[in-house]
Amino acid sequence: MGIPHDVHRRHPWPGRGLTLLLVLGAAACARSGEGPSSGAPVLVDDAVPRVERVQRLLETLSADSMEGREAGTPGELRAVRFLEEELARYGVEPAGEEGYRQAVVLVRPPGGERWRLLPEDADVDTVPADRLRTAYNVLGRIPGTDPALADDIVVVGAHHDHVGFGQAVEGDSLYNGADDDASGSVAVLEMAREMARAARDGEGAPGRTVVAAFFTAEEMGLLGTRYWIEHPTVDFQRVVVDLQVEMIARPDSLAGGSGRGWLTGYERTTLGDLLAARGSPIVPDPRLEMRFFFRSDNLPFAQLGIPAHTLSSYNLHTDYHQPSDEAALADYPHMTALVEAAVSMLREITTGPVPEWKEGGRAGLEGGR
Repeated sequence: MGIPHDVHRRHPWPGRGLTLLLVLGAAACARSGEGPSSGAPVLVDDAVPRVERVQRLLETLSADSMEGREAGTPGELRAVRFLEEELARYGVEPAGEEGYRQAVVLVRPPGGERWRLLPEDADVDTVPADRLRTAYNVLGRIPGTDPALADDIVVVGAHHDHVGFGQAVEGDSLYNGADDDASGSVAVLEMAREMARAARDGEGAPGRTVVAAFFTAEEMGLLGTRYWIEHPTVDFQRVVVDLQVEMIARPDSLAGGSGRGWLTGYERTTLGDLLAARGSPIVPDPRLEMRFFFRSDNLPFAQLGIPAHTLSSYNLHTDYHQPSDEAALADYPHMTALVEAAVSMLREITTGPVPEWKEGGRAGLEGGR
């Protein structure tokens, strides 16, 4: 999850004038430091129970070898490569600009600590190399199977980045980010795997097209999502809903405990009514005062007028943005149950009515389409 709302800053979105030469050059530099593959065990989809698969995926994405997945670092690139390998194994089509990848060039202004998107009018020759980074969104696509619905796009997403290394706590300076947000990335992998299998086998196939999006630089101010919206690899006029998943590795007593989660903006669109009617274990956000609806990658979609939500079970645990956010603390039966609830929610959305904003549901948002 991004930095607290009271210190979030929305950076200007870049234009479309960034030259292909710059992007390719930056991408090539980044790839040269990519390092070997993660070395994770091959997961046998049909033979491995979901709870075991979820655990293996979370342990891989939050492993020390990923170095906290800070955007634009070799650790993040290892995570990117792992995500690509998984999507390819599931049969998910690439939906990036270079295979599954979309390069996101970041710059750190002179005297500034915060990275931001490189402006279109930047003179790169005047920017020192240590103030430029290339990070990556990872994007995959499962085509819809219903001719009447297939042009519609449902985005399911999570941010794969975390904060890397930081101040040491009891000698540990590596911030693994297991809950935030390797757990959400695992859920999106499972959702993509299920949709790709269903599209292939025919049973429970998605009527609408599903785009699985793993965003970079959320921790720097939702930068990867904002970049994709400004440089889309899909037709955003066809995006009917966005579902983000963030911090689901531990149960929240306010949501009902193990196997239950909450949805930001539940009361803002008709999706909440659909979940309630289906008896879903996904309930309204119990902490509206925390303004979580405005603190995750759903926000830029909602600002465009797209019904957008984030699924979570964050219980305000004290390991948030600490080195102690490790996979060993995950509750895997809970996380697996919530993944299954997310898959069920996605199936409903890809075949049933499109969620719509309720009256007053866009309160506090800007823009629109």
